[in-house]
Amino acid sequence: MALHVRGEPTHPELLDLPWALPLEQWPAKRLVGLPRGISRHVVRFVRVAGTVFAVKEIGPWAAEREYNVLRALERQRVPAVHPVGIVEGRQTADGEPLETALVTQHLEFSLPYRALFSQTLRPETALRLLDALAALLVRLHLAGFYWGDCSLSNTLFRRDAGSFSAYLVDAETTEQHPVLTDGQRSYDLVMARTNIIGELMDLQAGELLDDAMDPIDTGDSIVERYEALWSALTGRQTIRVGERYEVDARIRRLNDLGFDVAELDVLRDEDGDHVQVQPKVVDAGHHARRLLRLTGLDVEENQARRLLNDLDSYRSATDQHDESEEIVAHEWLAEVFRPVVASVPRELRGKLEPAEVFHEVAEHRWFLSEQAGHDVGRLPAAQSYVEDVLRHKPDERALLLPLEPP
Repeated sequence: MALHVRGEPTHPELLDLPWALPLEQWPAKRLVGLPRGISRHVVRFVRVAGTVFAVKEIGPWAAEREYNVLRALERQRVPAVHPVGIVEGRQTADGEPLETALVTQHLEFSLPYRALFSQTLRPETALRLLDALAALLVRLHLAGFYWGDCSLSNTLFRRDAGSFSAYLVDAETTEQHPVLTDGQRSYDLVMARTNIIGELMDLQAGELLDDAMDPIDTGDSIVERYEALWSALTGRQTIRVGERYEVDARIRRLNDLGFDVAELDVLRDEDGDHVQVQPKVVDAGHHARRLLRLTGLDVEENQARRLLNDLDSYRSATDQHDESEEIVAHEWLAEVFRPVVASVPRELRGKLEPAEVFHEVAEHRWFLSEQAGHDVGRLPAAQSYVEDVLRHKPDERALLLPLEPP
């Protein structure tokens, strides 16, 4: 069978990779040393024409299935790695068949949980990872996806204005259904709890877990976090007829959680005095969509919330309440956001993505102003942040590690 590369037409350079060699034998000059999570398969990172890809050797049926699931996740706007293609018909120079390869695009500024735990992580930071994972699992279930192997190992994390956003990185066991049953959701949650406890125990054995963290208690918390968010998004609420402000309040609470409500189910009780209100269709990314519409910035949800708050403050400080929101946003982008981002020297721009830099500069400005007893100003705070904080952070666009000798 001839070599067959199937997928996006935008990366023809992938044909130049040494597909006639098993991944384990690919030369080091082709590889990028990125931190990897635990995987049942051989995975290698390669840089082709300035883009980093993950290549995983996997059976043909499993590669086809995972590729299609990742594409479906992308269409549903569920956070996951971007599928690029499948390489079939691989064989050595001697004609020996090789495994099919699945190619995905590396998610910039993302880290596997083990890289985040490479130095002992504070318990509160670890819990933020679980919040992000619980939110990802909820989003999967709302879209009708059963994960089947939810774990920290199968997730990538990106910083999100003091919190984290989680992305599914391994969809090998994922299934799409019109609607998930309570049993499917429950089993996914049980698997998540079991996997997380095991992963934390492994970190504990390697002395990478804070002494204050108990793996079992921490694993139990993923269940609590998931169920609280699921209830907030889908729970039925009883209100008195005529108190429609309660419906508006419910929608605002969901917006605050980062979700839009596309459809409500309203059922009048038999007594005629009450109605039951239940969100039927919710869509994540409320703040991110608003910021993208106003500024063209495509960022994580908490980053978008932080930037929108700054935009609202700018509008108030410049007394532009009667001005069009789009015009004020354009001015804020030019006068506030871009100067802060531009204050980062080119050699440091791989440390954090621009929206996260803006958030951290705002936090640093508050800290410096508290110390000084007056507002130190945005650009002086940005310059101080670059020299005193950012310069000493690891490069998270592509956290390069020494490659093991081939």
